[in-house]
Amino acid sequence: MRTGARLTLYGLGLVVAFGGAYGVAGAVVPESTVAGWTEGSTMNGHGEEHGAAGAGSAEATDGGLGGLALGVDGFALSSVEAPAVVGEPGELSFQVHDAAGAPVTKYTTTHEKDLHLIVVRSDGGQFRHVHPVLDEGSGTWSIPWEWAAAGSYRVFADFTPTGADESARTLTRTVQVAGDLVPVEQRPTRTAQVDGYTVTVDGELVAGTSSGLTFTVTRDGEPVTVLEPYLGAFGHLVALRDGDLAYLHVHAEGGDPEAGQTAGPTIAFAAEAPTVGRYLLYLDFQVDGQVHTAELVLDAAPGADSSEPTDPDDGSHPEGH
Repeated sequence: MRTGARLTLYGLGLVVAFGGAYGVAGAVVPESTVAGWTEGSTMNGHGEEHGAAGAGSAEATDGGLGGLALGVDGFALSSVEAPAVVGEPGELSFQVHDAAGAPVTKYTTTHEKDLHLIVVRSDGGQFRHVHPVLDEGSGTWSIPWEWAAAGSYRVFADFTPTGADESARTLTRTVQVAGDLVPVEQRPTRTAQVDGYTVTVDGELVAGTSSGLTFTVTRDGEPVTVLEPYLGAFGHLVALRDGDLAYLHVHAEGGDPEAGQTAGPTIAFAAEAPTVGRYLLYLDFQVDGQVHTAELVLDAAPGADSSEPTDPDDGSHPEGH
């Protein structure tokens, strides 16, 4: 059974909505999960009402750029401490501060974790989705860390503060890592190889209209039907817009899959991109207790009513990139 839902990506005043559904082997997605999706399941929402299309609005200190601000709604991300050069083992650490400047020490568990950390280089390479540990005494989050490549990195912290009226926030900072930089050119690709698995995506992103994207996981040419729940969902999609790294972290809300339940080989999403542009897709899936991340790239083409120019040769980067 597949059930569509919508979530929201904010960036430079533009909204890209991706909704999740699952191809479940012998199982049905719980109605509570669907209800959670439709209530506005975005890591960048800040308590605003969501319309029928699931599009909310984010309020940030830098003019409403949800997912692109170091401060939002009185919360701010501290400076990020991390190794300065490639290959130097150490620790990545930071704090979240409240409106009074005090470290936040209490969080609401969301998708089985109190905070989700996304780290990615500005060209879309070196993606990591990890979960640091909180020292409640100091309010410091930390995780062992070593950079594999040089460059300018964006660090995204997704969290929900404790409180009856609190909702999820996404804060971000930039970290510079010294070393020889070999940039990645992001070109459209519908197939990814990761850890012996092949992931393909079918469907098109069309600006201004909703369309379906279906990810299929195979191994040695055979369909993988034992996708396991990971953080309360069968598949997680992070989407970054090439050029500004406007950010969306997609999770299923609501009821967790039952113990022993598996899915596959497909995971389906409904996607709505209101603008022409290139989008970097990172799909997390789990098999035998091991999480794998497939990286794919799609361009959103002009819709039938779109007047936006596009150059198929350069991928039509949004905002002139």
